[in-house]
Amino acid sequence: MKTVKDYFGSLVFDDRVMKEMLSADVYAKLKKTMDEGSELDISVANAVADAMKEWAISKGATHFTHWFQPLTGITAEKHDSFIAPNLHGGVIMEFSGKELIKGEPDASSFPSGGLRATFEARGYTAWDPTSYAFIKGKTLCIPTAFCSYEGHALDKKTPLLRSMEALNRQALRILRLFGNTSAKHVRACVGPEQEYFLVTKEMYDKRPDLRFTGRTLFGARPPKSQEMDDHYFGAIKPRVAAFMEELNEELWKVGILAKTEHNEVAPAQHEIAPIYTTANIATDHNQLTMEIMQKVALKHGLVCLLHEKPFAGVNGSGKHNNWSIATDSGQNLLSPSDTPYENAQFLLFLCAVIKAVDDYQDLLRISVATAGNDHRLGANEAPPAVVSIFLGDELTAILDAIESGTPYNGTSKIEMKLGVDFLPKFHRDTTDRNRTSPFAFTGNKFEFRMLGSSNSIACANIMLNSAVAESLCQFADRLESAGNFEAELNSLIKDTIKAHKRIIFNGNGYDESWIKEATEKRGLSNYRTTPDCMPHLLDKKNVDMLIKHGVYSLAELKSRCEIMLENYCKTVIIEANTMVDMAKTQIAPAVELFTADIARGAAAKKALDASLECSYEKNVVIKLSALLDRIAAKTDELSSALVSVGKAEDIETKAYRIRDEILPLMGELRLACDEAETLTAKSYWPFPTYADLLFGVK
Repeated sequence: MKTVKDYFGSLVFDDRVMKEMLSADVYAKLKKTMDEGSELDISVANAVADAMKEWAISKGATHFTHWFQPLTGITAEKHDSFIAPNLHGGVIMEFSGKELIKGEPDASSFPSGGLRATFEARGYTAWDPTSYAFIKGKTLCIPTAFCSYEGHALDKKTPLLRSMEALNRQALRILRLFGNTSAKHVRACVGPEQEYFLVTKEMYDKRPDLRFTGRTLFGARPPKSQEMDDHYFGAIKPRVAAFMEELNEELWKVGILAKTEHNEVAPAQHEIAPIYTTANIATDHNQLTMEIMQKVALKHGLVCLLHEKPFAGVNGSGKHNNWSIATDSGQNLLSPSDTPYENAQFLLFLCAVIKAVDDYQDLLRISVATAGNDHRLGANEAPPAVVSIFLGDELTAILDAIESGTPYNGTSKIEMKLGVDFLPKFHRDTTDRNRTSPFAFTGNKFEFRMLGSSNSIACANIMLNSAVAESLCQFADRLESAGNFEAELNSLIKDTIKAHKRIIFNGNGYDESWIKEATEKRGLSNYRTTPDCMPHLLDKKNVDMLIKHGVYSLAELKSRCEIMLENYCKTVIIEANTMVDMAKTQIAPAVELFTADIARGAAAKKALDASLECSYEKNVVIKLSALLDRIAAKTDELSSALVSVGKAEDIETKAYRIRDEILPLMGELRLACDEAETLTAKSYWPFPTYADLLFGVK
């Protein structure tokens, strides 16, 4: 019987395979490119391509594809076979270094935000040698960047790689100041926790809103939801366990380090989390994980929902982006020593993150902005739209002591006493976990909790890497020109704490008093919706910083702003049109039929006995008739508003009108329909209810 060790990474052209199949010289040159970013010559590319082809064919692959991440938020691929004709009417299997390094997909139908005209079809994919190729089905997938004919980045990988290099450059400057001459590079490391829902395929197919939008647009609350907290970490149902078992196997085959799985808070909600890897590979892996989750679910008669808020009134799904920075030797630069007060290098990197989050809180909010996530942020399972940092009592006390110039007395580790002698003794962590904080320090990393479950993690890590790179750049400039390094270092840390302590908050992020304090007293931003925050991408300070570090060009930033607003508008318009269609063609007819049947029943009873009051029937008919009128009126209002909003002259105006006009009307229509559901016999209701969906997986 094969064990996990036998098949882990079996479908990945990883370091083990390269060592075995490449010559020592080719392998060394390729590793230099992967680790240090040196240019790869065509002879090495040809050798790698030949080995990659032979390996892929031995695994049953017949095609290859440049696997890339366009601005749609999902992955894309165009398959080409390895076959080429020979002189005798047969075929040979070919794959060259040129084909490995560069591809040419049609770029005309991908979002570009004005970077190119629709008729300008040419685009290029360029091999990313820092992320291993893998096999999916019968296709060799080669992770690539995607750019336009003019060289503009049309994807999420290219800016991510640029941001990682910016962070690397500035972090190395700091390390050199501390006497570290051995570190060759510094990488952002990420471990994204992925939340999701599972519903049965049979019920999913009966819900047009789920099929078209990924979330339920109608649905009355069931008698029981998540109130008892009995699903969280509960025993995993056999059908879900079978799904998780196959999911792990498929992920492990392609080298994804899936580690943790459990039930989440809401019924039918679950989570999977991997072990850390570099931000680039973690982003590729998370995109692949979401795809594999959905494919495996279907094999088990299930559908995996990745929308941020598939059900109103219950927990939505997030993606916690655990972020740290480490050297090539494995030193975590955000890991404090036993005495962090004396660890100047750790404190400086910590201050760099604090400054970055404060200076660019708007960019972090923008990086997680979607129509779906707008429903989730600020709810009881997600942090608020106000960005703040949780450090915990010990680190906060250390920073306070540094700022005030007073000695830090320290805290001894507290032994946990559980009252049972045979249970093992252990020490309490010096920081708690704060699930209400958008950006929490958790021992040796920061957990950025604002990402939505369907988000690519690229966007958040681009902004985080870039902002921290800017902080480190400013620190390095100041320290490199200092006459007395130690004195300047102490002054720099103290100045940074004083200037940016407003962003530190260790309390309850859900408390309304905090939102008031954050915005009115501390001056923090509170961009509740995508239209609120997205235009700030083009604020001068943000543009200047991102261009300075080579992460985006001005044209690329303008394109991203337009694309994000377009996606917001398209998403809500699709949802509104789906609501109109469901209300007109399914909900209203079902309610009308039930109302008519109730009225006919009352008439039949009256015919038998004229003295009967039929008060139940009268009340139901009166209530449902009034609701039918409301449903019809709100449906017409929403339809008219969609036509009017569609005439908006520019995308920013359109986004604001959708937020202010369309979304409230959608809410009003939903209220009427959900109330009608509670009065209509279940046998008449046209699609599965919340109770069916949330508790349907046995």
